Amino acid sequence: MLKLLRRYGLPMLPLFLIAVVLLVGRATAELTLPGLMSDIVDYGISEGGVDSTVPRKLTPDTFNDILENLPQTLQAEFAAGYGFVAGHDYYALTADDISMYLERELAIQLAWLQTGGDMNFDDDNNAISHNAKAFIRAEYERMGMDMEALQMDYVFSTGGMMLIVTFLAIAAAASQGYISARMATGLARKLREDIFDKVVSFTNTEYNNFSTASLITRCTNDVNQVQQLMTMAIRIVVFSPIMGIGGVLMVVGTDPSMAWIIALTVGSMLAFITLFIIIATPRFKIMQKLIDKVNLVTREALTGIMVIRAFVTQKHEAKRFDGANKDLRNTALFLARLGAFQMPIITLISSFTTVLIIWIGANSIDAGSLSVGEMMAFVQYTMFIVWSFLMLAMIVIMLPRAQVAATRIMEILETENVVIDHENPEKLGQNRGDIEFRNVSFKFPGAEGYALSDISFTAQDGKVTAFVGSTGSGKTALVNLVPRFYDVTDGEVLVNGVNVKNASQSDLRGLVGYVPQKAVLFSGTIESNIKYAGEHIDNDAMEKASRIAQAAEFIEERAEGYADEIAQGGTNVSGGQRQRLSIARAIAKKPKIYIFDDSFSALDFKTDAQLRAALAEEIGATTMLIVAQRINTIKNADQIIVLDQGKIVGKGIHKDLLKNCDVYKQIASSQLSEEELAKDLGEGGMMA
Repeated sequence: MLKLLRRYGLPMLPLFLIAVVLLVGRATAELTLPGLMSDIVDYGISEGGVDSTVPRKLTPDTFNDILENLPQTLQAEFAAGYGFVAGHDYYALTADDISMYLERELAIQLAWLQTGGDMNFDDDNNAISHNAKAFIRAEYERMGMDMEALQMDYVFSTGGMMLIVTFLAIAAAASQGYISARMATGLARKLREDIFDKVVSFTNTEYNNFSTASLITRCTNDVNQVQQLMTMAIRIVVFSPIMGIGGVLMVVGTDPSMAWIIALTVGSMLAFITLFIIIATPRFKIMQKLIDKVNLVTREALTGIMVIRAFVTQKHEAKRFDGANKDLRNTALFLARLGAFQMPIITLISSFTTVLIIWIGANSIDAGSLSVGEMMAFVQYTMFIVWSFLMLAMIVIMLPRAQVAATRIMEILETENVVIDHENPEKLGQNRGDIEFRNVSFKFPGAEGYALSDISFTAQDGKVTAFVGSTGSGKTALVNLVPRFYDVTDGEVLVNGVNVKNASQSDLRGLVGYVPQKAVLFSGTIESNIKYAGEHIDNDAMEKASRIAQAAEFIEERAEGYADEIAQGGTNVSGGQRQRLSIARAIAKKPKIYIFDDSFSALDFKTDAQLRAALAEEIGATTMLIVAQRINTIKNADQIIVLDQGKIVGKGIHKDLLKNCDVYKQIASSQLSEEELAKDLGEGGMMA
């Protein structure tokens, strides 16, 4: 997760800092509310709106009594701080600020006057404050002040402040929520883009390290897990500690003697969360793999539905899916049940904490060391602390799974491509398609033996080179080395005299028109599939390619012609039609090198012959590499290369190979009649 954040977090730093500022503002506002509530209870209700031990007005008698009893060092400040109001017969506070020493001494003098000098306070601040305020209320009443109006003014002004603070907190929360969502969705979008770009850049070597089902899960479900965590974490990871630490500081400032309750609460929650992490993390790793498995089984069942029906194995596939689904369900249920314990346990801890605070706080109130408002604020601050840990617990639920998802994402992004462009690529000539293999050997990654050994031949521009051999002889592996779907293990592959490793992949593949063994079509229209190579292909080129590929006839028979829809994977056209459209797509590109990897196998003999004749007539000077199983498809090639167990065992034209190559002769004998063989031995020929 840290790797992912280091890689993608920097562009989001400005938004993150704005979110932090908003969260700090929100936390400050919310931490202010319990104090304001405490003021309403303690001052607005209990003290009748008197919130200070410094009276705003004094009768002359009270003024003189206080002045006489104050220490001489404070008398001058006291006398200067109050001015006599003529016509009203009272002294009013005129000083903007008075010293803490005078404030303390005033409180003692007022409390002493309230109790008639009979009470010894012994530095009991709460008792001094309460009695001083009681005297001030009585003093105001003696001067005819409306005490009910004073009380309501205080309640409404403090309540108004609470509303303002609440609205500020709401505005900060809404703004931060928008920023968090924008950051999380932006991160998810960038992750999907980079994963897709990376997967598209994979060669067969890297692609074989990941299953298709796993790649789909990593690009969708895993990214969603990271996105959900980021949406929550930006708020909680910053906000919860501020609220928790702020709550602790406020609690300690309210009544340090009850701080042990908070320590006990925090310790209990930390122990519970740690236990949850230890139990849940391994299960989350298993869960993501099980999602891969369900995805795999589902994908196989859908793509292989025809085979499943043909072999009447629906029940077997249903059991297979049910097994994978049950494994995922059981793991998900275990984690859900484990997560379900969190809220009750945290609520239980919170409730016990509240009861403990009220129980101990009631004794403190009875003793006069704590006010009702302070106890209420204490409970609120404690709830803030509990809430902070509750939010962290939610992150703990999501973090292990998101951590696993992030690791799986980084496995893709950190995969180093085996086939990479040279730092200073050489330019390939674009007017020819000469190919040369020089002592090429190749083995698949992780394989012990070589798939190809010491392959050397030249395929000249304007000529047809065909490859034939038994299954597993290395034909497909050989032609895949030309566009660098794999890199050779030993030797060199040259195109137009340039080693393909020294050319850029885009230049190299720009020369190649590739038709794979399995015809692949994309969802869209017939037109979009044929023009897949680029926007430079116009309608004339598309129609010409369709005619050459023998696809024009069935295209024109369709309801909307070239605008007719192609379903995903080309499932709404036949196998032969798929192959012809794939061939048309390669022809429309007008490459200098054609690679037909067993691309005529789904065609009937008539269509095969017509297509090859059209290719010979229309294509012109291009290099053709044809992998085929049918001898009739390749017997007129300019050069036939016979492979057996990854080695060249024959090279030449059809007639010569029948005479000189036993492997080729065996293949030909299995497909051609004796009359055809006798005729071919007597006649050579070029591709017709």
